[in-house]
Amino acid sequence: MSPALDIRRVRLEDAEALLAIYRPLVEETAVSFEMQPPDLGEFQDRIRQALTQWEWLVAVADGQVSGYAYGTAYRPRAAYRYSVEVSVYVHPNRQRSGIAEALYRELLGRLKALGYCNAYAGIALPNDASIALHRKLGFAPVGLFRQIGWKFGCWHDIWMWHLRLGER
Repeated sequence: MSPALDIRRVRLEDAEALLAIYRPLVEETAVSFEMQPPDLGEFQDRIRQALTQWEWLVAVADGQVSGYAYGTAYRPRAAYRYSVEVSVYVHPNRQRSGIAEALYRELLGRLKALGYCNAYAGIALPNDASIALHRKLGFAPVGLFRQIGWKFGCWHDIWMWHLRLGER
């Protein structure tokens, strides 16, 4: 039975629950290239920044914050202003339940409505589940950055994916 799912815009009071999802990914995996998890204040600042011109969504399943997805600047230079980088994270107990797909579909629709034309996602390898999700949503691979991140005593690759959201 699938959970009752509500997808809504993030609120600052969600930061602690979202950080609880993100922290283990930083501390235990190469999914994130951060070396130390941000503290609550820094995470709240990230939320504030994302809401200035992009989007950040939260999935609540059966009353519990279960995942989040957001878009931010692809790169800071003005010529990139119609492109966004997107990410999605789901609580380990809720993975493979359709939450990531639902979050991404809503996020991508909202980013398109805001006038963004391109969405990019970087996938730290290996990550078969993320690759399958991005393929399912229509993303296509555009480049492999070999040995771009050093974490846990070894090099990690990032596979960049692209989805055309619309025309300017």
